[in-house]
Amino acid sequence: MTGFARAEGNDDLISWAWEIRTVNGRSLDVRSRLPNGYESLDPVVRKAVAGACNRGNAQVNLQVKRGEAPQAWQVNEELLQQVLEIMGRLETRLETSPPRLDGLLALRGILEPVEEDEDKEQLDSRLRAIEAGLNEALGALVAMRAQEGARLLAMVQGHLDAIERHCGDAADCSATQPETLRARLREQLDLLLAETSGVSEERLAQELAVLVGKADVREELDRLSAHIAAARELLNQGGAVGRKLDFLCQEFNREANTLCSKSADVDLTRIGLDLKSAIEQLREQVQNIE
Repeated sequence: MTGFARAEGNDDLISWAWEIRTVNGRSLDVRSRLPNGYESLDPVVRKAVAGACNRGNAQVNLQVKRGEAPQAWQVNEELLQQVLEIMGRLETRLETSPPRLDGLLALRGILEPVEEDEDKEQLDSRLRAIEAGLNEALGALVAMRAQEGARLLAMVQGHLDAIERHCGDAADCSATQPETLRARLREQLDLLLAETSGVSEERLAQELAVLVGKADVREELDRLSAHIAAARELLNQGGAVGRKLDFLCQEFNREANTLCSKSADVDLTRIGLDLKSAIEQLREQVQNIE
């Protein structure tokens, strides 16, 4: 299921922000993007996301910025000395003006930020606060996904209602009635055998029974009704039912395809196509369910 959440926090020195995005996926795939120095939070992120989500691709980003306090800097004396020695050797071969101070300081690595010393208790306290921000973001994400789930539930129930209506239409269609099937097939056999002699009534009855059995779709309709009941039961159970519903959609399609292949009537074929369309709409929504 799709979702997005953000949680922010800060202390005296830095501020941070968690951003979590989830999109549909067959299984749970967690990817984290953490700044330097916070790599130890990766297993914490994976465990927390796994506790909140069962399926989907989750992208978790942590942004960390220093506060408004001015940053202290220091000169990397060793690197500066190396640069000066190289320039001294080049001066004998090149006619150049002496380097300016601002040019030297602009070289990467010459100026380094001075990290303020913090004791272990301060660092642990900050990490706990950052982890609390992660849990806050996950709580907001779960709430958003629950809202989406409520909307999906109504849509899925609507598609199941449509499938049930089409099954009812197919059951009421005269083409599915045994008497109609027998009359139509008998008429076709009479046309085929009008100029043929030597076929007994008993043999004709046997062949007719076989053809009627092949054209009868009541068994498919019974299985479709059972799948509808199973899908509604899963929805009432709640929890992570997306995979089970996805499997049921495959079974829906199997029965609808068989119904259409058996149909020798325009009305029943039309109903079968409408049924397949409703099943496909159900399948598309099921892909969004955890």
